[in-house]
Amino acid sequence: MTRPPPDRSRDRRIEDPTNLWIVHPAARALLPWFVARGISANMVSVGGLMLGAMAAFSYAHWQDPRFVILGLLLSIGWLIADGLDGMIARATGTASPLGRALDGLCDHGVFALIYVVLAWSIGTAGGWALAFAAGAAHAVQSNFYESERARFHRRCRGIAAPTSLSISRNPLVRLYDGVAGTLERFAVRFDRSLDRHPDPEALAETYGAAATPPMRLMSLLSANVRVYTIFLACLAGDPRWLWWVELVPLTLILLTGLWWHRKVESRLVRSDVPVFQHSMIHSKDVNTQ
Repeated sequence: MTRPPPDRSRDRRIEDPTNLWIVHPAARALLPWFVARGISANMVSVGGLMLGAMAAFSYAHWQDPRFVILGLLLSIGWLIADGLDGMIARATGTASPLGRALDGLCDHGVFALIYVVLAWSIGTAGGWALAFAAGAAHAVQSNFYESERARFHRRCRGIAAPTSLSISRNPLVRLYDGVAGTLERFAVRFDRSLDRHPDPEALAETYGAAATPPMRLMSLLSANVRVYTIFLACLAGDPRWLWWVELVPLTLILLTGLWWHRKVESRLVRSDVPVFQHSMIHSKDVNTQ
């Protein structure tokens, strides 16, 4: 069969190293096999959820290093499935709001299950409270990070406005899309500037270089980093370290990254104000002729 074209939907400058060298190469190697057999992206998402569930039950025995290592290996399999489902959707043109939400909900579902299993294995009220607080922080961090990453990729291609997506009747899908899009109103100024700019490709290139550092920082909010943290915390003999990492360092990383990204946008908008004003005046002159 003809191999699907390379997936260029991700910018290598902001990818986690394990994505570049392990997860995505493995997913790309599996892609032709899955496409040839008509296995849908949603089926792969569900398969990834099953691998994640198996990882969670392995981590239930975190006192035994053998189960901790098994949990890591199963988690890597889940990360590969998580990358593969998007590749299948893009290669076959079957991306949909339901698939996008299913992918996100499977991600959150795996971590939620791991947190519940770990809290149950610890068996204290404090452990449960810590797990719930960290889970809530994780949900916010992940949704904001995914929204920022999608915005970065879109702008680097010179696309000012988000792709118009059909509104799903599924309330869970609408809730997921709504949370992921809450930052749009804060970032819209730069998108308007990109849309009006006489050379959007040049501005997109400038933006990509300037926004790469804050996006690299926020890449620490990826699922990969949490997978490593779960493994290391359990291997160290105290899963609660995972939740403290989410509540304190990762929350600070999110806030710093969002502030830094908005500052980059604001600086670029201010530096190009004369260009935009000239463009708007020229447009008015043409319309009055």
